[in-house]
Amino acid sequence: MPLPELSFLRVKKNGDVIIDIHVVPNAAHTQADGLHDGALRLRLHAPPVDGKANLALMAWLALVLQIAKSHIHLARGQSSKRKQFRISAVVSNKANWLALRDQAFDKLSTL
Repeated sequence: MPLPELSFLRVKKNGDVIIDIHVVPNAAHTQADGLHDGALRLRLHAPPVDGKANLALMAWLALVLQIAKSHIHLARGQSSKRKQFRISAVVSNKANWLALRDQAFDKLSTL
């Protein structure tokens, strides 16, 4: 699928895609919640303990993008609320970017 132009997505020269995410842990359930300072704001059900939030976030991204978790790598922000995930160029053209866009803006369209 084509990559939509969104503030939280960037394509690297090698074809990898970087996703900027601002995480709000310990939410009632996991859901995108619009944008925060140019990043996708994501309310995450997992607690920020022992990397559980990072693993849950990777699982959520894999589910939404419809790709394997093995193609998603935490590039920055291991213990920060602001994270960058790298999606391998191998699958970036197969990822469901429109689903991620819809998740991001679904909350905004109801306001």
